[in-house]
Amino acid sequence: MLGHVAKSSLKPNFFVKGSRCISSLLHGSPEAKKAGDIEILQHSRLVARGKYVHGFEVHRAKPDSIDKYKEAAENYYAGIKSDPRLHVKLTGSWETLVGDQDVFVHILEYENYAGYDKTMELIRNSQHVESYRKLLPHINSRSTQLAQEFAFLPTAPPHAQGGIFELRCYQLKPGTLLEWENAWRRGIEARRKFVSPVGAWFSQIGRLHQVHHLWQYPSLDARKETREKAWQIDGWAETVSKTAQLAKEMDSFILAPLPYSPLK
Repeated sequence: MLGHVAKSSLKPNFFVKGSRCISSLLHGSPEAKKAGDIEILQHSRLVARGKYVHGFEVHRAKPDSIDKYKEAAENYYAGIKSDPRLHVKLTGSWETLVGDQDVFVHILEYENYAGYDKTMELIRNSQHVESYRKLLPHINSRSTQLAQEFAFLPTAPPHAQGGIFELRCYQLKPGTLLEWENAWRRGIEARRKFVSPVGAWFSQIGRLHQVHHLWQYPSLDARKETREKAWQIDGWAETVSKTAQLAKEMDSFILAPLPYSPLK
């Protein structure tokens, strides 16, 4: 985001053998993009809600600058969230507790691609750009990815329920998005008896063939109990088996919401 504001010499040379969810967002894949542009366009028309575009902004902060990063991030993200001229909503901001450390995930909601373009232009010509510059000294690497919501699962509105969040990420085999969505949707309908995802998205720009879904639980122990109950539902085991066959990589991260996050 705002890449031309400051040319960063930071290179994302970490996560070489790490988890794919965050590293994929940070690295991207020219091969996947070349192979998947047409498929993503066709499939997204069928499974996307189409109303909004969500931007995933992932930052790896410097370990010795975590507190300074958090302060600068709050100034920037809380600032743009409260500026009505920008027509952008902050879905949430989180810090990784379990998974890749020193990583922060921010999800923003734009009024589709035209809205994204307009918002970016407004930010570049506003006082918020100074707040963004103050983030940069505390970051080792940063990346953005644009994603669409699945049509059957709009993102939850702001709420403060407490607890933890789990971000699950799947790198799908090219050409399997429709099949994956169909299998996962049927399983989710059954699992709603216990818990529903906070949001679910698939990538359109950045790392392609990637799916994210976000869950909220009171605690890790509650997560364990809920997942065990899900296995007792008819069809859930089949859903897991089917979606696993369509995925190349799977990752799970436990996140804690930051104080200014609308979802917490």
